[in-house]
Amino acid sequence: MSDLSTYLDYIWPAYIAYLIALVTPGPANFAIMGAAISQGRRAGLMMALGVFCGSLTWACAAALGLATLLRTYALALEVVKVIGGLYLLFLAWKALKAARKSTLDLTMTEASAQHSGIQLWLRGYAIHVTNPKAVFAWLAIISLGLPPNAPGPAVALMVGICCSSSLVIFSGYALIFSTRRALTAYLSARRWIEITMAAFYGLAGVKLLTSRI
Repeated sequence: MSDLSTYLDYIWPAYIAYLIALVTPGPANFAIMGAAISQGRRAGLMMALGVFCGSLTWACAAALGLATLLRTYALALEVVKVIGGLYLLFLAWKALKAARKSTLDLTMTEASAQHSGIQLWLRGYAIHVTNPKAVFAWLAIISLGLPPNAPGPAVALMVGICCSSSLVIFSGYALIFSTRRALTAYLSARRWIEITMAAFYGLAGVKLLTSRI
């Protein structure tokens, strides 16, 4: 541990930057909030777990140098970008569709759908793992938080601290937005919330599809 302590001066600034990015509203955070508010605590937690696993996937990819490989094979990255953008547009369409329904119709639809835990997990995972910007965000965090040729334990410490925080924060969103007060607020402003989420997903999807990575 004495050797790892020498890297803490690098890790803490990167960790603070990561926390700021983590709490900033994004597609993943909105998905967790939406699932927790409309479908309950279990749905929110499963969505949060999926998002966390997507983040962990990109963290391991960046730590193993796969980001550099993706840069080399630009076509593969372009495919991931298109899939991610289209998926966000699909979520925007679903949110708009939900906004047009009455609360009763929407409640009946959700009840009949009976989303399983694995479906919710897959949706959360897909939202995060199809965003190629996430791997470059992780690459920037690791580059900022660790000097060149840092040993494996230092890399594992960096990834472990950040991923542990992401699990806590994502789960916190699920717990907070699954409360009765959040549900009451959601029911009173459901259409505006769905429209806002649709606009956010739509803009994020268009931005991802038209961006240069």
